[in-house]
This record gives sequence, C-alpha cells and structure tokens, in this order.
Amino acid sequence: QVQLVESGGGLVQAGGSLRLSCAASGRFFSRYAVGWFRQAPGKEREFVAAISWSGAGTNYADSVKGRFTISKDNAKNTVYLQMNSLKPEDTAVYYCAGVHTPADSTVVSWYGYNYWGQGTQVTVSS
Repeated sequence: QVQLVESGGGLVQAGGSLRLSCAASGRFFSRYAVGWFRQAPGKEREFVAAISWSGAGTNYADSVKGRFTISKDNAKNTVYLQMNSLKPEDTAVYYCAGVHTPADSTVVSWYGYNYWGQGTQVTVSS
C-alpha cells in the first residue's frame, strides 16, 4: 500500500514558476513509476509528465515540453514537478499517481496507475 501526498501548488503570475512535490509513504516506492496529471474545471483529466522507477525514463505532454521537468528522489520517496514559464492554461488541479512496475519504464495513461494523491491546486493568473 502506498499513499501519495501532493504539495507546492498555489497562485502564480504567468511566466512564473512552481515546484510540486509528491511524497510517498510505504515500501518499495523506489520500484514505482510515477506520473503527474491535471484536471481543469469542465475538462477531462490529462497527462502531464511521467517518470520511470529509476528516473532514467521520462515522458511529457507536448503542451509542457521544455517548460516542466519531472524528477524522482528515491532516497526521499518523493517525485517533483518543476514548472517554469507557467501559462494561464496550466491552471488545474494537479495529481500525482504511482504504480509498481517490473520494467523500468514510464506509464502515460491514467488507467495504468493504481495509487493517487488528493491533488493540489495550481492557478496561473494572466
């Protein structure tokens, strides 16, 4: 059993930066792939970024490539999402998700995950 807790959301002006954290409790998190997803009001949940359990593999949505960076610190059981050059369209609730994977690969589909955090609100003002 793994519990995920996101933090770091808030209100920021366009062009600003935020770093989200996803802290995990439970054993074997070092063998978990992790993803970040977001959901804006009235919109479907969408993939943002994913990282393999070792951190060697990453994937990003086209809309955030070059602006967001996902990283994983297995010693701290924490995954980070560094968000730079934020835009108003990045406004959403951001969720981290985790799944134990035998292979060191990323998971980009939300249905591939079985553990989810409660979400953290990110609001970007224009």
